[in-house]
Amino acid sequence: MVNILAADMTETHGTSPPQHVRELYARGIVALLPYLMDPYSKNGYEHFYDGESGSGYLAWRLKTIQRKSVSSERRGSSRQLKGGGPTTRRDASFNPEMTLSEEQCREAMSFMKHSSDEAAIKQKMKMTFQYRCNMVLDEEKSPDVLTEFPRFKDVKGLAEQDFILLFGENVAAKFLERWPTTFKQKVIQQCKALPTLSELEELIHSAEATSYEEEMDDYPLDSGWDSDLSSIILLLHLIPPSAQGWKRPGKVSASQAEKHLVVFKKSGTSIQEHVDAINSTTQPYLLAIGMKRSAINEFFIVLDKQVIPCKSTSSLGAFDELFKAHFVFGTIYMPALHNMYTFIQTTV
Repeated sequence: MVNILAADMTETHGTSPPQHVRELYARGIVALLPYLMDPYSKNGYEHFYDGESGSGYLAWRLKTIQRKSVSSERRGSSRQLKGGGPTTRRDASFNPEMTLSEEQCREAMSFMKHSSDEAAIKQKMKMTFQYRCNMVLDEEKSPDVLTEFPRFKDVKGLAEQDFILLFGENVAAKFLERWPTTFKQKVIQQCKALPTLSELEELIHSAEATSYEEEMDDYPLDSGWDSDLSSIILLLHLIPPSAQGWKRPGKVSASQAEKHLVVFKKSGTSIQEHVDAINSTTQPYLLAIGMKRSAINEFFIVLDKQVIPCKSTSSLGAFDELFKAHFVFGTIYMPALHNMYTFIQTTV
């Protein structure tokens, strides 16, 4: 009986129903079944729910339901993101109401290429999501994703939308929620125990700087990255790059790996000239444009000589978009960054 009533309560009021609802159910039990009343308690129903102590059969059953619910969510999140790398085929979190035919997808793609209505573009992108997922995971078709869906390159937030459709909003929000509150200070403290290097000390100093200090004209590390990006780069020192895929094993330093993560260009620099100078295919990296590293105005994701603008203007938000781009475009992790990205994927 308690299990049935608790299930009804959580279905109507969620897994954490308010106290008055719990008391209402407890009173209802003894009202309908007077022989279950406790003659030694104040109201006769406290053994089912006692508002003062938060105990009773209903309270204990609700705690069990809450515990199972959290465990289920964690298993679901782990299964969705932690299982395999960015190129692994997964069941998407999003289930469309209707599946478009290839002809309908082509019509939607043609509409998007010529439309200036961002809301309509985002809706059409959502409708063609499954078509795009199949394309991304097809080795022959994947290089053409940005050609077939060029609005990734001028409508901000489309990559984020695809990631949410793939994994759900809870997984999509996890990094930005957990890095500043749980991991950032731990990474800084762990790096302080590493062998002293001048570049490491500068990164630690930048990571510990406040936004007020970064804006001061006499800030001593004017050439350093801002606090959040510095803390991310510290991971490359804490979790050194592996030799995987490199011709000279063991020769990739953290500072070399950083160049595969983010590139700085001063405001006024031609982005097209930067892209034209790239002479090989590349995994996605951040292009940061600003007057100095600690004051970036715009971030872009560069992938195979294609430029995708970041929706976020913060370094942490831009890094989050960069990480997600691997999954949205089915791109393997750069070998020099593999260990860092794997830590973000499986731990953060």
